[in-house]
Amino acid sequence: MEIRNLAKAFGAVKAVDNVRLDIESGEFITLLGPSGSGKTTVLRLIAGFEDPDAGSIHLSGEDITHVPPFDRDVNTVFQDYALFPHMTVQANVEYGLRTRKVPKADRAEQARRAIASVKLEHALNRLPHQLSGGQRQRIALARAMVLRPKVLLLDEPLGALDRQLREEMQVELKNIQREAGITFIFVTHDQEEAMRMSDRIVIFNEGRVEQVGTPEQVYESPATRFVAGFLGAANIISGEPAKKLFGRPTTVSIRPERMRLAPTTYGHTGEESAVAATLREAAYVGANTVYIVDTDDGIRLSISRTNTQSRGHDNRFALGERVLVVWLKSQVAELPA
Repeated sequence: MEIRNLAKAFGAVKAVDNVRLDIESGEFITLLGPSGSGKTTVLRLIAGFEDPDAGSIHLSGEDITHVPPFDRDVNTVFQDYALFPHMTVQANVEYGLRTRKVPKADRAEQARRAIASVKLEHALNRLPHQLSGGQRQRIALARAMVLRPKVLLLDEPLGALDRQLREEMQVELKNIQREAGITFIFVTHDQEEAMRMSDRIVIFNEGRVEQVGTPEQVYESPATRFVAGFLGAANIISGEPAKKLFGRPTTVSIRPERMRLAPTTYGHTGEESAVAATLREAAYVGANTVYIVDTDDGIRLSISRTNTQSRGHDNRFALGERVLVVWLKSQVAELPA
């Protein structure tokens, strides 16, 4: 899919502002951003539910910019699943095939295969209210995929699930996509969800694309200040404080987990930088402990340590104690001002 200079406004609000994007066949790509950033509007433009003010959308070389939704080779899975409550699982999955006038025996077989692909063949004759949230989600996927669209659009489909089920479905969804070989365009505002599932992530802010890349690329090498702050925690420092800490009078970012605490007697190597500070706070948050320090120049930094078998190692530092904050110079990312 090729998206070129796509724009959509609602009154004075530019919901989508000159978006350009290439999506590869068979890719799992996630549109990520805060509420109102434009990601869902882009999905609706791809689906044909909204008409763009400018720009174009091409699918396999065909211009589908103004093609009606039912004539596009795409399908959509919504957060509320939109299953027919009075129909069985089998009938729900068959529905799209029936509207396409697929013969009864053929559509029954195709539906059964789609249901088996999401591992719910034992539930063919159940009604939606007899299924769990995760099962309803998988049936919605089967109903969408049975039509074998070139592109499947997913609008925050896991948002209504509890955390444990949501994490299980993230794994299931990625496995289903990989086995089906269908291009998935997934919308979410959940950074961790995007990192877990995506081949690439498209980060939106105020209707524009801030960065496109693999989870590792956008996390380790953020292209903008917004990306550094939105995708995970970051120490973002500008101007004179950045010059004092990092020797760069620009805007720089370093992730809290790339820094560590050490005694004031620690002798750092040439590949490392260190600054004296006072430990102000320490918070145990399950997998990590987060420390807050103030440097002698009044710069506040956040440091995160994984709680592994050596958990408690940094507990030798008491609140108010003098420490060194140490980091590898290579872990500092320079950002546009």
